[in-house]
Amino acid sequence: MGTMLLASCMGVGGDGRTQLPSAAFVSTHDAPGDEYVIGPLDQLSIFVWRQPELSSKVQVRPDGRITTPLVNDMTAVGKTPAMLADDMKLALGEYIKDPIVSVIVENFSGTYSQQVRIVGATAKPASLPYRANMTLLDAMIAVGGLSEYASGNRSRLVRYDKATGKQREYDLKIGSLLKNGDPSANVRLQPGDVIIIPQSMF
Repeated sequence: MGTMLLASCMGVGGDGRTQLPSAAFVSTHDAPGDEYVIGPLDQLSIFVWRQPELSSKVQVRPDGRITTPLVNDMTAVGKTPAMLADDMKLALGEYIKDPIVSVIVENFSGTYSQQVRIVGATAKPASLPYRANMTLLDAMIAVGGLSEYASGNRSRLVRYDKATGKQREYDLKIGSLLKNGDPSANVRLQPGDVIIIPQSMF
């Protein structure tokens, strides 16, 4: 009994995995996320001031590069829009004087490190672009909830720990969240999280 109480207070699950702190269903203190990093298949609008013939809308290729008028095969993946704009300005500076360039992301995919991936016994497994203040409930709504044979309360979350350079696993109680509306089962997500939902054994 004492051991169970201690584990509960420390937020450790029965299988030794750490429990994540719960998140509110509706946050009253939303904060901006990290700067967006461009990923493959993102749709970009590149605007060059007073140079309409150099402005264009492009899609980042699967190899992470883009091609625009006067600029061939520029790497876009892994850069913020501001970083890409600076690189475009430098490249176009060989042809025009002091270009002013803006990059706008119109359709988001993001890098894998900025996505939340949900796999296993869900209605539609998917990779979701992470958005600021995203919670487990948001992700499950986006994928249509659990499948008929899902064992939601045996789900787990895999997260890369930047401090240690290792992956850590956390218990999730998706069944309690979706079927019982248990607020303690809703947790805040981070970019790069992977949610794994097993099937029921019977």
